[in-house]
Amino acid sequence: MRLHASGTGTGEPYGAAALARWVCHVLCRMVGRAGSLPYVTEHHANDPGNLSQDILDRLPSHHDDIALARLVDGTWNDVTLGEFHQHVVDVAKGLMAAGIAAGDRVVLLSKTRYEWTVADYAIWWIGAATVPVYESSSVAQIAWILQDSGAVAALVETDVHRERLEEARSDVHELKQVWCIDSGAVAEIAAKGAGVSDADLESRRAGLTSSTLATLIYTSGTTGRPKGCRLTHGNFRSELEGAIDLLPELFDAEGASTLLFLPLAHVFARIIQVGAIRSGAKLGHTADIKDLSKHLGEYQPTFVLAVPRVFEKVFNTASTRAYANGRGKIFDRAAQTAIAYSRALDNGGPGIALRTRHKVFDGLVYGKLRDALGGHAEWAISGGAPLGDRLAHFYRGIGVTVLEGYGLTETTAALCVNTPSDQRIGSVGRPIAGTEVRVGSDSELSFRGPQVFTGYWNNDAATAEALDADGWFATGDLGEVDADGFVRITGRKKEIIVTAGGKNVAPAVLEDRVRASPYVSQCLVVGDGKPFVAALVTIDTEAWTGSLDDPELKAEVQKAIDDANSQVSQAESIRKFVIVPDDWTEANGYLTPSFKVKRNAVLRDFHDTVEALFAR
Repeated sequence: MRLHASGTGTGEPYGAAALARWVCHVLCRMVGRAGSLPYVTEHHANDPGNLSQDILDRLPSHHDDIALARLVDGTWNDVTLGEFHQHVVDVAKGLMAAGIAAGDRVVLLSKTRYEWTVADYAIWWIGAATVPVYESSSVAQIAWILQDSGAVAALVETDVHRERLEEARSDVHELKQVWCIDSGAVAEIAAKGAGVSDADLESRRAGLTSSTLATLIYTSGTTGRPKGCRLTHGNFRSELEGAIDLLPELFDAEGASTLLFLPLAHVFARIIQVGAIRSGAKLGHTADIKDLSKHLGEYQPTFVLAVPRVFEKVFNTASTRAYANGRGKIFDRAAQTAIAYSRALDNGGPGIALRTRHKVFDGLVYGKLRDALGGHAEWAISGGAPLGDRLAHFYRGIGVTVLEGYGLTETTAALCVNTPSDQRIGSVGRPIAGTEVRVGSDSELSFRGPQVFTGYWNNDAATAEALDADGWFATGDLGEVDADGFVRITGRKKEIIVTAGGKNVAPAVLEDRVRASPYVSQCLVVGDGKPFVAALVTIDTEAWTGSLDDPELKAEVQKAIDDANSQVSQAESIRKFVIVPDDWTEANGYLTPSFKVKRNAVLRDFHDTVEALFAR
């Protein structure tokens, strides 16, 4: 799972400045090919401890501080740190009473909600490991995770989830208990623990170390069966220790808060959860995407995190509505001004004419766009895929700076991150403290650091392929590191297309640019072993309500293709495209839960469509 946190996915900033102090220095500015010195960020290593400390260290002086907010019957109810701690302890005792032992794995299958976070910390408190499962997972996917993880218990959200899990467990013998949140599971588990003493619980918690397994997160499986990434308490704590001081504007600001709506099964949302608890930033949850704008307006977070598709949709929806209301040209000029204003910030600052134009559009357009994110968010984190220069400049230009970074499930999220004070749009930032990066002879990026996982569960062969004896993790992503230490991602090693003429083409560069069109939902570039490069395109039917055969639509897609082609050489450019009838979604099996296209599945099912593009 790749994160350009930017996030699954989505790079990424996290942690607690009050608890972690470190000094970041450039030790090496020269990064070359294999054999050259790696780029290193200094880190003063101490034992990172375990995740229960994030609550206990703050509890004495912040017991009555608001730590979270619960949405109950349409109303946001504040939760103090002391109340949250008590909820965690009560559930932890109940899990002990239910026979959950240290080292056991417990499945969490639910949408993003307050109970998810309580259960996660309760599982950690007793030395067990959480196995998150996307609530949209199929029976086959659930069955594999149950079988591979050996989970002994599961907490699901709804009766539908329970039915799906019961069907999946037919051949799984380790799973003994299943609880349902909507049927009162949290209270039921807590009541079960009434006879467990504080001393017994503390004895269990005291056994935690930095090397204790915290979670098995299964990769989303774009190219095969998901693998369980073993992440320890130390991986999470080291990640936070290395990142939080980089982002005081997000986590340490007065009244800092965020509203989680991405799935907590994704490492990107998970690390933000832990970062908020550790730093004291107020944490809210919602999985109701239909009413997301309403919830953002009510909650008014100071920073948000989302996948690039969300930021694209906000932009495209605003553009579409503006044109429908006869204000399309005004919106276009406002967008151009925002982008120009942001670019000028990197080149001596905007002149008086640009500042004046920007101020006018701030009242007419930008304020309404900021309202779509709650009205108080100055910062955003984008994960799961590259955001792209255009959108990054646009959002910074309207007053919501999107911080991009890079990480994977295997690296407990962030390896690199841009920061408010040290940002280079187009890059994924510099490595966070204690993290080393090197570039191989084939341009593959490898990283080493305390946040890198300990290997794949029950899969020594895959572990040996990904991790070398010295702890370097091969990401499978291609990139480069400039003289100032900023990392840029240029493609995916296994997705490189080699044309019949021997030209290597990185499809992501083209696909991201085509998807920038308000009418395009997904794009898959093809052409491996073919004489030229082509593309399959799906349409966003919310933005385009007409026929897919309409020449106007084809012209709009061609415009997006032309824009993408302007970024590459002629040999790499898309020569032909086809619009496929239905969009690719998670439901029909073509997207992962973190919105990445399952390339193998598309190429398998659309084989004839692809071949027709190259027929003479």
